[in-house]
Amino acid sequence: MRRLTALALAALAAPALTGCTVMQRISEGAYRNAVADGAAAELAARGVRLDGRLSCATPGTGSPSVVRIRCTGRTVDGSPVAVTGVATAADTPRPREHYVVAVDGRALLRTDCLGRACR
Repeated sequence: MRRLTALALAALAAPALTGCTVMQRISEGAYRNAVADGAAAELAARGVRLDGRLSCATPGTGSPSVVRIRCTGRTVDGSPVAVTGVATAADTPRPREHYVVAVDGRALLRTDCLGRACR
């Protein structure tokens, strides 16, 4: 997932420089999907089953070099799931990422990469 995330982050930052809002919406969607899928894979690997897909949002930061993401959902037993992440140097070929995946308020994972490609 690291390559997909890096590409999505770079594409997300590029429109801020060019003003192309259509490309920015596509890039935000790709990044939200990549993080949702990666977090779901990490949770599944730890025996945590989700009740549906995580819902992710990328609130604006005012800077093309910083991208934040927040995902929420529930486990099959109703516990809340929260994924928070930040990518710095997002407008470079090598962004630095950090994610926290929490279930029922407890951090299960702190990592710089999400998903099967990280192992």
